[in-house]
Amino acid sequence: MNLKALKGRSLLTWINFTPEEIRAFLDLTRKVKAESRKPALRQRFRGKTLALIFEKRSTRTRAAFETAFGEEGGHPVFLSSQDIQLGAKESIEDTARALGRMFDAIEFRGFRQADAEVLAKYAGVPVYNGLTDSFHPTQALADYFTLEEIFGSFKGRKLAFVGDGRNNVARSLMVICSKMGADFTVVAPKALWPDPELHDLCASFALESGAQLAVTDQPEAGVRGASAVYTDVWASMGEEALEAERAALLSPYQVNAALMAATGEPACVFLHCLPAVKGKEVAFDVFEGPQSRVFDQAENRKHAIKAILLATL
Repeated sequence: MNLKALKGRSLLTWINFTPEEIRAFLDLTRKVKAESRKPALRQRFRGKTLALIFEKRSTRTRAAFETAFGEEGGHPVFLSSQDIQLGAKESIEDTARALGRMFDAIEFRGFRQADAEVLAKYAGVPVYNGLTDSFHPTQALADYFTLEEIFGSFKGRKLAFVGDGRNNVARSLMVICSKMGADFTVVAPKALWPDPELHDLCASFALESGAQLAVTDQPEAGVRGASAVYTDVWASMGEEALEAERAALLSPYQVNAALMAATGEPACVFLHCLPAVKGKEVAFDVFEGPQSRVFDQAENRKHAIKAILLATL
């Protein structure tokens, strides 16, 4: 497809992007990563500015946005919740309109998906969701790209997400897999199954792509046949008070050597968006073992984010 069609678009979730558009981002990510291995200096964001709004702490998202934008000559400006009045003395609408007149684009990492949507509505420039409680689209693009690097096409293969099936990573993976024709299974206790509304929406995408979606509370059955097993922390940011409760609920869902073997796939890989609590959601030997691709994912956050910026700015 013509990448010009993506210019000026915000990325809040992959729901509003077609499979062809997602494919364009994946192909550009591959190109950007290949370029990064060459010594040529590129300045494609020279003279451009990017506001980075962070309500939540970050390692990979902040580093990926700053390096992806900065090494291309752009000027990223970090704005924490201590630095600006977002939603406090100043409404989100007013913050959006002010920053939109000063910056070429805005990244938002925070709690409410609705806040990202308001920023995108009023800013007049592209807005990128660096994580909300609902979705983490840049992570999902990097993850899907990582799977394609490992397996070639991932269409028709199975990704099993084990743990909190309601969290932003599980939700984002369900969307991108159902759009791109990859089978996706959530393996979680029933209390942590994804919401039916999103599942039904993704099921409609899967009908078009040929993907198979499933939800189960049976760990071994859920991972059977998976080419990749994915997990995340048991308590997301903002849920720290629930850590003990989640540990009791999710300890049977730890990704360990036995669960990886239950896939029946010797080439199965392990994925995690990081940070990881080794010994909790994932056993130390799996995280540090030969099946782990977690740092490939981490690196690919940068390449995927640069591709998103290049396509939309």
